[in-house]
Amino acid sequence: MRVEVSLRDVPLGDVPELAARLEQAGVDTVCDAEVTRDPLLTLMAVASATSRVELATAVTIAFPRSPMVLATQARMLADHSGGRFRLGLGTQVRRHIEERFSTAWDSPGPRMRDYVSALRAIWRAWETGGELRHEGPFYRHTLMTPEFRPASDHAPIPVDLAAVNRYNLTTAASLCDGVRLHPFSTRAYVSDVALPTITGAARTSGEVRVTGGGFVATGATAEDVRAAREHVRRRVGFYGSTRSYLPVLAHHGLDDLGEELQRTVREGRWDELASKVDDEVLELFCAVAPYEGIGAAVGERFGGLVDAVQLPAPRGDTDWRSFARAVADIQALG
Repeated sequence: MRVEVSLRDVPLGDVPELAARLEQAGVDTVCDAEVTRDPLLTLMAVASATSRVELATAVTIAFPRSPMVLATQARMLADHSGGRFRLGLGTQVRRHIEERFSTAWDSPGPRMRDYVSALRAIWRAWETGGELRHEGPFYRHTLMTPEFRPASDHAPIPVDLAAVNRYNLTTAASLCDGVRLHPFSTRAYVSDVALPTITGAARTSGEVRVTGGGFVATGATAEDVRAAREHVRRRVGFYGSTRSYLPVLAHHGLDDLGEELQRTVREGRWDELASKVDDEVLELFCAVAPYEGIGAAVGERFGGLVDAVQLPAPRGDTDWRSFARAVADIQALG
């Protein structure tokens, strides 16, 4: 099983040194998310500080960017890293796209299919020197003159799609190189809903990398684990308040919890979300153990379902030998 580490909560100034240490510890992939910063910029710093580890966005929000803009940014990062970059895309949800990004939200599933096809067409035109011709239902790219055609010696950029609902799962499996399952997932939801949809839509069995599908709370000490567990509790409460993720709660008969979390947000009581998530619910979403036991916990929670799991970034003063052994234990799960 592959191991990736998220830099989401790491201060930007600490990123290069931490990324180098993660590479030394044997981590397969280092990723960043578009939450409070642009992950493409973060990964430029990672690329300069490392030489082997794969770099990934988990995820970049697609719709606020023209496919041409993102195609250029991704190509630059792939070239700067020597072909180590993997582009993860996400739709976000309607309110954020319309009210935070001030971008159109219409037919997000079909729009994302067209977006990925546009990216592929742009990269193909650059790689082959051929004509750029993409005329889809949402995006049209038909001009590429020699002056604006970047050169690249690296392979095509792999594209992953974040997906929760069946439409986006199908798009990821049929059109992309991988699917990023939302961490707001349970073993039962992945097994009963996500994987059958992915398998049924995949072009060829084994071609689609499946990443995620839950949280991992771990650390070098009991206090580290406790803090990580409570961080996950807050995130479960936050995501559970979002309408797009309610099918996961419904799969476990937790519709009432979803309604309560939504009501809490409507009333502006954001700091109360975590208190609505009891330990029984938390265990559905999370593998919990210190470094010396996290391999077994990940195997129980994710084994046989996914190809890669995401760990939170360790603190700079962590027990790096224990962390490296934990990485190796997870990778040995196969």
